[in-house]
Amino acid sequence: MSQGSNFVDYVKICCRSGKGGAGSTHLHRDKHTAKGGPDGGDGGRGGHVTVKGNSQLWTLLHLKYRKHIIAGDGESGGSALRSGKTGRDEILEVPLGTIAKDAETGEVLFEITQDGETKILTPGGRGGLGNWHFKSSTQQTPRFAQPGESGQEHWNILELKLLADVGLVGFPNAGKSTLLSVVSAAKPEIADYAFTTIVPNLGIVAYRNNKSFVMADIPGIIEGASKGKGLGFRFLRHIERNSVLLFMIPADTNRSIKQEYQILLNELQEYNPELAHKPRVLAITKSDLLDDELQQEMKAELPAGLPTAFISSVAQQGLDALKDLLWTEINK
Repeated sequence: MSQGSNFVDYVKICCRSGKGGAGSTHLHRDKHTAKGGPDGGDGGRGGHVTVKGNSQLWTLLHLKYRKHIIAGDGESGGSALRSGKTGRDEILEVPLGTIAKDAETGEVLFEITQDGETKILTPGGRGGLGNWHFKSSTQQTPRFAQPGESGQEHWNILELKLLADVGLVGFPNAGKSTLLSVVSAAKPEIADYAFTTIVPNLGIVAYRNNKSFVMADIPGIIEGASKGKGLGFRFLRHIERNSVLLFMIPADTNRSIKQEYQILLNELQEYNPELAHKPRVLAITKSDLLDDELQQEMKAELPAGLPTAFISSVAQQGLDALKDLLWTEINK
């Protein structure tokens, strides 16, 4: 499979829950009892369609070809107050950061952020009550019971927003994938043409004293991405879930550092104004091309008040200083 086909962050599925079993109308009979009272049991609940968080997953690929999710029906109640069997639940395991939406209205139903967290996406129908619930002094042998409730059928959308401590933001070929490959065990595709990275990549970055944090390489942004240019805003939503944004600008950029930073920031604000409030760190990549004098000149042009590191992923320069800056911002 290609890199693009392995990463699926959006699926639309039809979920049908099970119908509840009918209650029983049984009257007690045995060799010692000719005309006993009602002892019909309740019907079983219909199966739910549930969503469960799994920290071992990072894509919705396993659900891509499951368009119809059908839970089991509940069974009818029996004699001697025996309840019917509950219908089989359908459990959809999803990566953390998955949002469930109603496909027709777009309403957000819930989000999964914890390992093992379970939410009901489509509830099963309730089982009907057996006739023993309806006995009374004036109705001692009720010959009726409740039918089970019907199941529900809905089209739903499952949408993944990657959870990471640090999200890499930059134009194509800013060195994001190279940095991720150097500081973590991730192996993103790296080449010298724009949009080499066409899906997000995650890597765990080792830090001092056996500590670590998660870094996400988001596909390159271009001017106008929030309006659909380039790869568009499809992957901008993954930036929403990152604690810290690391802006990466190459030292050999055609614009000034401040101009390029402002373009990137504007694209994020156009997409979601709340992203402007996230902690930000600036990394000047390919700094092995700079001598001390050029580096000092560039420092005078940097955006004010923004933590900045000069790094070279290839030469492995400044990476420890960058990790220190990121760790400080993550733990503020």
